[in-house]
Amino acid sequence: MDFSKLDGLIPAVIQDDASGEVLMVGFMNQEALERTVATGFATFFSRTRGTLWMKGETSGNRLQVTSMLVDCDDDTLLLKVKRLGDGNVCHTGTRSCFRPYEAGNWQ
Repeated sequence: MDFSKLDGLIPAVIQDDASGEVLMVGFMNQEALERTVATGFATFFSRTRGTLWMKGETSGNRLQVTSMLVDCDDDTLLLKVKRLGDGNVCHTGTRSCFRPYEAGNWQ
């Protein structure tokens, strides 16, 4: 993986393995990627806190990695995951961090 382009970070797109729904985008440094591979659970690097965090570590809504794909430039990952816990991925309590954008209005 090429961690040189974004100050040691790569974006990781998280997709539900069963439905194909895009759930979130997080950032990983090399240590977060290594921990993800070692544990089988999505781990990210928090840009605001400057620390690693395993998604769902406190809520129980962890993301079990079923497969990982790398893009053609080796600088972005796609993680296909199985949702554990209640299935909510976003910190707002929704299943996905994404929502519709229509006619310039966020919903």
